[in-house]
Amino acid sequence: MQMVCLTDFEEYAKEHLSKATWDYYAAGADECCTRDDNLLAYKRIRLRPRILRDVSVSDTRTTVQGTEISFPVGIAPTAFHCLAWHEGEVATARATEALNTCYITSTYSTCSVEEIVAAAPNGYRWFQLYVYRDRKLSEQMVHRVETLGYKALVLTVDVPYTGKRRNDIRNQFKLPPHLKVKNFDGVFQETAGPEEYGIPANTLDPSISWKDVYWLQSITRLPIIIKGILTKEDAELAVEHGVQGIIVSNHGGRQLDGGPASIDALPEIVDTVQGRIEVYVDGGIRTGSDVLKALALGAKCVFIGRPAVWGLAYKGEEGVRDVLQILNDEFRLSMALSGCRNVAEINRNLIQFSKL
Repeated sequence: MQMVCLTDFEEYAKEHLSKATWDYYAAGADECCTRDDNLLAYKRIRLRPRILRDVSVSDTRTTVQGTEISFPVGIAPTAFHCLAWHEGEVATARATEALNTCYITSTYSTCSVEEIVAAAPNGYRWFQLYVYRDRKLSEQMVHRVETLGYKALVLTVDVPYTGKRRNDIRNQFKLPPHLKVKNFDGVFQETAGPEEYGIPANTLDPSISWKDVYWLQSITRLPIIIKGILTKEDAELAVEHGVQGIIVSNHGGRQLDGGPASIDALPEIVDTVQGRIEVYVDGGIRTGSDVLKALALGAKCVFIGRPAVWGLAYKGEEGVRDVLQILNDEFRLSMALSGCRNVAEINRNLIQFSKL
């Protein structure tokens, strides 16, 4: 079967993954309103194409944090890639290296950060970090990834507690015995008691606050990007606390249900930040025109979560490459059909909010 669009990969993954695995990846919080709205919000946005602009040559390259990538789509941090494909994050890393874009490695990887770097030594990578009750755990991870050449830290801030994902509860979701959260191999051996997504429950620190951003700056020289901001107030605070970037994100609709679609939250954050730091967005990107819309609304780059996992489920590294390549091709075509020759020509004049 020829894979033509990202929905083809989704259908393949739904058919071929176990029910518990599919449900884990697909899960949203509570009624999944926010998860679903992430997709619907893009469909409410209309483009205003310009014509007769000589689009015979186009260039999709951009930069993030000063590093050039081939097109403005990276891989968002998602957990447990080995559930989808035996090589897991190693395959994801090779695919993003091959396409010369950014891969945000999840703390909850089923391959270690060392294995990921060994598999794709020239890849451009950021590391997604949680703050734990035991700060030493977070600090050790920071030093590990800094030494390994990761280029930024992505601090996830929307998980003081894990959202209520109904199907995971119904399925009593657990990592199969042959898989583990590789970055914490051997760390929690003493711990008896309930487990949540591969590590002991209550490991995350719900007391995390803005002062932890200063703490993080005190232990690393890496740029810090905050993931999980949805309001202009928090965007302003992020700038004031000296971070280098924001990922506008609602965690794929897996945390607070009833919050905004991330693309709907993007404009007020871009307007508040006013170019002082870079702003990115994830959640709901399924086509090249979605990428174009996000850039037109001020995102420097977008990140995809679930589609990368579908690509893995289809054919490992090759599947992730296919997903990225399809998005790249679609983005290039949407750009040209809108009259844009390069990403610098994409701006808010391209957007018409529909009257729906």
